[in-house]
Amino acid sequence: MPGPIVHLGATVTCAHGGTAVPASTSTRVFVQGQPIALQPIPYNIAGCPFTVPPGSPMPCVTGMWTTGSKRVFSTGMPVVLFDSQSTSVPNGTPMFITKTQMRVIGS
Repeated sequence: MPGPIVHLGATVTCAHGGTAVPASTSTRVFVQGQPIALQPIPYNIAGCPFTVPPGSPMPCVTGMWTTGSKRVFSTGMPVVLFDSQSTSVPNGTPMFITKTQMRVIGS
């Protein structure tokens, strides 16, 4: 499904509110002056407060996109779209994109 392409300046969080940023980005494609995110590249998550049971920490550490663009690629890798699905490690919860650029659309 078509959607905005996610870039480095996008706001991405884990399901518990931790901040997620890509470990690296595209070195060839920029959107609104910022490099875009690619599907196989993991996101590092910081500040996840999740504990289960209470007092036993199990915060999100990394996140991976499980879906990406089917038609738009950079250096042979699919780009991350606003509606891309993800999972975080070690607890398997999703990451959420709450803000990104809205001008460049991929599918």
